[in-house]
Amino acid sequence: MATFLYRLGRGAFRRRGLVALIWVALLFAAGFGAASASAPTSGSFSIPGTEAQKAFDVLDKKFPGMAADGATARIVIKAPAGAKVSDPEPKAQVEKIVEDLKSGPGKDQISSVADPYQSQAVSQDGSTAYISTKYKVSGMELTDATRDALKESGKDAQAKGLTVEIGGDALMAAPETGSGEIIGIAIAAIVLVITFGSLIAAGLPLLTALIGVGIGVSSITALANVLDLGNTTSTLAMMIGLAVGIDYALFIVSRYRAELAEGRERDEAAGRAAGTAGSAVVFAGLTVVIALVGLAVVNIPMLTKMGFAAAGTVVIAVLVALTLVPAILGFAGKKVLPAGEKSKLFGKGKPAGAEKKANGGTRWARFVLRRPVMVLLAGVIGLGIIAIPASKLEMGLPDDGAQPVSTTQRQAYDMLSDGFGPGFNGPLMVVVDGDKALADRTVERIKGLEGVAAVMPPMPNEAGDASMISVIPKDRPSSTQTENLVHTIRDGSGGDVMVTGATAMNIDFSQKMNDALLPYLALVVGLAFLLLMLVFRSILVPLKAALGFLLSVVAALGAVVAVFQWGWLGSLFGVEQTGPIMSMMPIFMVGVVFGLAMDYEVFLVTRMREAYVHGERPGQAVVTGFRYSARVVVAAAVIMIAVFAGFIGASEQMVKMIGFGLAVAVFFDAFVVRMAIVPAVLALLGHKAWWLPRWLDRLLPNVDVEGESLRRHLKDEAGSSEGPDKDRELVNV
Repeated sequence: MATFLYRLGRGAFRRRGLVALIWVALLFAAGFGAASASAPTSGSFSIPGTEAQKAFDVLDKKFPGMAADGATARIVIKAPAGAKVSDPEPKAQVEKIVEDLKSGPGKDQISSVADPYQSQAVSQDGSTAYISTKYKVSGMELTDATRDALKESGKDAQAKGLTVEIGGDALMAAPETGSGEIIGIAIAAIVLVITFGSLIAAGLPLLTALIGVGIGVSSITALANVLDLGNTTSTLAMMIGLAVGIDYALFIVSRYRAELAEGRERDEAAGRAAGTAGSAVVFAGLTVVIALVGLAVVNIPMLTKMGFAAAGTVVIAVLVALTLVPAILGFAGKKVLPAGEKSKLFGKGKPAGAEKKANGGTRWARFVLRRPVMVLLAGVIGLGIIAIPASKLEMGLPDDGAQPVSTTQRQAYDMLSDGFGPGFNGPLMVVVDGDKALADRTVERIKGLEGVAAVMPPMPNEAGDASMISVIPKDRPSSTQTENLVHTIRDGSGGDVMVTGATAMNIDFSQKMNDALLPYLALVVGLAFLLLMLVFRSILVPLKAALGFLLSVVAALGAVVAVFQWGWLGSLFGVEQTGPIMSMMPIFMVGVVFGLAMDYEVFLVTRMREAYVHGERPGQAVVTGFRYSARVVVAAAVIMIAVFAGFIGASEQMVKMIGFGLAVAVFFDAFVVRMAIVPAVLALLGHKAWWLPRWLDRLLPNVDVEGESLRRHLKDEAGSSEGPDKDRELVNV
């Protein structure tokens, strides 16, 4: 592989005009396809094998024309102190809101608007009422006119002294991330400039990453409606594509500059960078693809599509790093070198091959080699203590109660809780697949259950062979009591009585994610273990990589629980409401962080393996790996931490949680596991770290990431070369 990638990189460098033209053409083609495609919708959401999904399927069949997954809105109205919503003036304003919704802009997307005085949606003390509005499409498919009409519906009532707030998913919109992401990108640019000492070299990874992400995301947008990808699929692809795109280009450019420092010609340096660092990029990319494609084991179509789409973007990032990066290096010339001959970052103007002062990576590696036990214990115990809160992890999907208190959704949630009870924010929908007699018996049974605040009369379909029953729990939707109530209703019912609705769907989704976590971990860690065994020709090195990754992920989950579930330092990160951890968080974190962790592992340890294979002792090989790779790994990690930390400033609690969790996980994995625990373990293992049984060594194919076959190939070529014609022949292979 190293020889093939060497030829590919040197060929791309020499034919840089053609290579750049191809990539630019692909970018324009993908962009044209995205611009020509119709706007993506929210995509279909289903959870195969769950009772909530089975109930939705019954609703689609027995209640034709009713959009079971349509958006809902609750306009909550509260009368001024001392007044009631049933008083003539407040009542007139409430009825005006109902009429405006039925006849105003967006009425074509409305399925029904319930008058609170007819639907018994007035609190017992008469202070609060709510208008239930059902839409024909999901929240993401509502037009701006429909959403604006909903927002404006209570303005007149507010002017008359009533309090009007709006809850439900009809106001669903892309969360605002504020300036955090921009700051994260700016920090990434600064880190690249400090790392390379050159604006051109710093801008190159950003440019190529943006081109790769542009092609990937534009392709997803162009195919979104055809493949039912939905409008949220590109979010994961953009996040992962940008992360690995910068990392991979950073690795190639760093190795290219190292080869130039050895005195090699530019095209030869580009070829060698692609053959060595490029090999690490290929296998690091494979681990990311495994983690993303592995999301299919969860058996939730939306997650599967998101994983495959993001994996496609990673493949594009790998191809960009192997071809477009060498091509742009050809255009950049010597501008990728540090500005000034006396750069303090790069040798202080000393000639190539001169003795240089040990850099920070070398000094740190030597420190770890002198005290491996102390460093190992400090890293493991420290992460272990931080991981303790993970044992109390509670998973669920946050509702409007987790929104910032300044939002209308949160205020509507609180007003409903105060006026009607917490359970009104998460009613259960019981679907009876049977006649009216079965529905009546079901109502009587549910009324006698603990935790039930109210049960509405059954609503039969036209054929009379199915009914819907609305059940109001006593407790809030995300509470353990409500979850227990859902299970109690299900346990005492036959297969013809099912519980669904947003609350039940969230419970089933969380359970599905929980059940899939261990199989998913086993799949991605197992496949990656085999892949790393191929790369490093070792059993203990991949085992150490997998265990270290698990330690960093559990520690990151512990930090997430402490901040978002327990509220520790919550005000520092803008956490306004504690609650269960989003059920997607563990698997999402495993997939993303696993890919990035293996990037750092492959790039760092490949340099050690390369030095060891070429005759260095185990300890010296660790020092060599850190001398050449530590700066790049640290830079890549800081960039990713900055990018992910940018999401902490988002207004949406889920986005904030994801940003915090990923930033902390990358910090733990890069700086504690890869930079401390890994060299400590390798120092203690010595030669045993690179041991592989002979019978297994014969069975495994030799992928030669360290470039030994490339060195032999180049040596043979140099010995048999008869002039420049031989070089041209090599390029054309």
